Amino acid sequence: MAEDRQTRRYPQNLQGVLRLAVDAGSTPEGPDSVEPMSEERKIFLRDALAEVCKGQMDEVEQIKRCLVVLRQEGMSELEREGEDEEDEDGRETAFEVLSDLCENLDNARDLMTLGGLELCISKYLCHAQSGLRWRAAHLIASCAQNMPQVQVYLFSTGVLQKLLQLTDSDPDPTVRVKALYAVSCLIREQDAGLQAFLSHDGLSVLMRVMQSDIEKLRTKSAFLLLNLLRSHPELKDTAVAMGMVQQLVSVLRTPHSHFHEHVLGAICCLVEDCPQGLKDCRNPALGLKELLRQRSRELQGKEENQEELDFCEQLRVICFGGQQSDDNGMDR
Repeated sequence: MAEDRQTRRYPQNLQGVLRLAVDAGSTPEGPDSVEPMSEERKIFLRDALAEVCKGQMDEVEQIKRCLVVLRQEGMSELEREGEDEEDEDGRETAFEVLSDLCENLDNARDLMTLGGLELCISKYLCHAQSGLRWRAAHLIASCAQNMPQVQVYLFSTGVLQKLLQLTDSDPDPTVRVKALYAVSCLIREQDAGLQAFLSHDGLSVLMRVMQSDIEKLRTKSAFLLLNLLRSHPELKDTAVAMGMVQQLVSVLRTPHSHFHEHVLGAICCLVEDCPQGLKDCRNPALGLKELLRQRSRELQGKEENQEELDFCEQLRVICFGGQQSDDNGMDR
């Protein structure tokens, strides 16, 4: 008769917990080999990992233990034969613990030194399970944010191109959002990252995902574009030359969404001290003047849309200020 779960004695430290994990992934080779882990013990392993990693040990030791969990199984074999849900849960927990720890810059550096980032890039960004792909991207973002030493290392691995590919075409929406978050953490306030981003046609990726049907992805891509244009005015000519004004106006013609505020802000950037951008906006074939009138009418009196309304007025003044307005709603 099976022992009662409440009375069964399990390992009292993480070393014992991890031993269970290793045993669970072992293939029996004889009568004395370890038996496959029962469902009960699998649940215990997942819970114990989360509990022990709450702060009962040194943070570097926590990082090391989580990496043991992430490294313990042969990925190629798992991807061929399919993974057990409990095994996946254990690795997801390890990723979540690492992401929390690596909000601390010292821990992010330690994870890099211990090979954790290389593991994320080589094994998990391309993993069959989407829950592991997006957690790997999120961990990379946590480590890269405001950490030049980690950013330089990540650039050397070529991970930016891989993250852009995930942003552009991964079948899972959460993976795409987290990959874009990692891209943002790598390139903002980092000149080398920006140059790598441009060399991999990152602006085109932003424009494509801005036209996706994933609201969070559209919002984040528009926000990143706006911030890049504000921080790096030298990008304007490149953006205009690739037809970005026309593409952004096309985005504005989609059903109204709060991210249109960022789109209008980006267009404002492209017409300031940029003659070609101004010329593109004034092209009658684009129909921007009428679009601004219509949008202004829709937003009048809505306090939550005041900044978007301000961008509409700013564009009208810059692009069409010398022309007689036919709509008093635009004249404030």
